Amino acid sequence: MLAGLHHFQVAVPKDAEDISRGYYVGVLGMTELPKPPVLAARGGCWFAAGDLEIHTGVEEPFVPARKAHPGIIVTDIDKVAAALTKAGHDYTWDDAIPDRRRMHTFDPHGNRLEFIQQ
Repeated sequence: MLAGLHHFQVAVPKDAEDISRGYYVGVLGMTELPKPPVLAARGGCWFAAGDLEIHTGVEEPFVPARKAHPGIIVTDIDKVAAALTKAGHDYTWDDAIPDRRRMHTFDPHGNRLEFIQQ
């Protein structure tokens, strides 16, 4: 019945589009997707990498997701770590699950993200 994940959305504060672009495009190498005009009027951005889409949506009052998080499969977790380091973003390796290489970080809005080696 379920077929996969199309996208996930993270909350962002109002007028945070440029900060989101700097992180999701500039650091993670995603491509920005155009939003339909009726949705673009609400603020936020859409980004894609392969079959994955991340949508940012304005939420007021804004509260970042500090615990809840998406688990994003990556082809080269060391490359992600290097990109985060180069851009000055902290991350934490997590070895709590045997045989699974993964790390946690926070986007510039404070939302938790998990990267998992494919």
